[in-house]
Amino acid sequence: MSSINPRTPVLVGSGQLVQRPDNPLDALEPVAMMRAALEAAADDAGARSLLDRATHTWVVKGAWPYPDPGALLREEFGNTSRTGISTDGGNTPQSLVNKASLRIREGEADIVLIVGAEGIWSRRRAKRSGQRIPYTDQAPTQPEEILGKDVTMSHPVELERGFALPINFYPIFESAFRASRGETVADHRDRLSKLWETFNRVACANPYSWVRTPMTAEEIRNPGPSNRLVGFPYTKAMNSNWDLDQAAAIILCSVEAAESAGVSQDRWLFPHSGTDGADTNFVSNRGDLHSSPAIRVAGRRAMQLAGVAPGDIDHVDLYSCFPSAVQIAATEMGLGVDRQLTQTGGLTFAGGPLNNYVTHSIATMANVLRDDPGSIGLCSGNGGYITKHAFGVYSTTPSTGGFQYQDCQEEINTFPNVELDADHIGAATVEAYTVMHSAEGPEKGLAALRTANGRQWATTRDPGLMNAMMEAEHVGCSVEVLPDFTFELI
Repeated sequence: MSSINPRTPVLVGSGQLVQRPDNPLDALEPVAMMRAALEAAADDAGARSLLDRATHTWVVKGAWPYPDPGALLREEFGNTSRTGISTDGGNTPQSLVNKASLRIREGEADIVLIVGAEGIWSRRRAKRSGQRIPYTDQAPTQPEEILGKDVTMSHPVELERGFALPINFYPIFESAFRASRGETVADHRDRLSKLWETFNRVACANPYSWVRTPMTAEEIRNPGPSNRLVGFPYTKAMNSNWDLDQAAAIILCSVEAAESAGVSQDRWLFPHSGTDGADTNFVSNRGDLHSSPAIRVAGRRAMQLAGVAPGDIDHVDLYSCFPSAVQIAATEMGLGVDRQLTQTGGLTFAGGPLNNYVTHSIATMANVLRDDPGSIGLCSGNGGYITKHAFGVYSTTPSTGGFQYQDCQEEINTFPNVELDADHIGAATVEAYTVMHSAEGPEKGLAALRTANGRQWATTRDPGLMNAMMEAEHVGCSVEVLPDFTFELI
């Protein structure tokens, strides 16, 4: 590899941490978890000197109070790195890799530390017992950089009607995807549970998974005392799980920095390409609810930039907060839903640490590719409600053209949108729906409706209608929107 451009970016180290102490007060606080993950990544590279020579320390935003955790880590490692913190979104770790790779290529960075951690599980359990895990106090300060762009992803009308959370939107996408395939409700639930069983199987073999309890497709599909329905057709075992303590870190640097630090070439992983793009901020304005123009454009463009086709991808990890996110991404990218689509086990089983899951998926992918030299891996990130997206293609073999990147937003913006018809009362057609459940059973039906002028959101609490919506397909049914924005079948 002596002919490689010295400014070529390489991922040289990855580290992960899971903690679940019997006494939550024995847990490491998040910034200590970050340090441990970075030390593990440096050890993985075989070069602790990467930590004290780092030029940039970037932290994935988390549920903790530190204003600039990168500065705390910089002090711990004794480096002079420039600190940054990401905005919110599950896309951010891959976006940070894209940004780091560009800066390394252009000579604006030499060694970039990317890390995130969550201590939600231990903090909650300490609080339940009236205790508090001590966190490092940090004076009010700001990192040198805010990395990414925050966007408002919920329209006031969506919030008013009860469409406020991922657990509301993703099962709605699921029903639209089901209808687009012409599946029956029963057949779809069977296929869905078999898909998630494959994720569970991978998680059980992953030492860094939060949940490693085997589950059959039937156990995933069918509600039970510890697996209630949340938003039909999703049981708890199909929802993202962020009640956990996890950390992950990756280290990227230039080839010349890797050589200077003495990192063995068998640790090198080359980012071949990266892309970013976003669908409409508000779900209300999406062209439809079963697809994603942003994934279609940015996902396929990442492969094109790397000079590969969907069939050339050997190992895939798609962002997997809910099954609909996986299926829509796999379909849009031409990967199909019948192949292995996770390397970690996904956000239900491996764990979904707020914004940091993709740091875990990239760290896992690094070892998968090292064990299969010359193969091609693809990781995707998803923020919001299938809103913000990032993609990366990797291999242990360097790309002939070096790292390639594209922001795909200009092309994505050419796709048609839908207007919100928030005041519509009268006839409409069901576009997608879910039935939200409490522990006691069905609680509220939520529906996206199409009108002559756009999209409307409406609800129902009619027990008979909610049960009917779960037994047979209601996408395409004619309904009447009433003045209180509830709906009933015509």
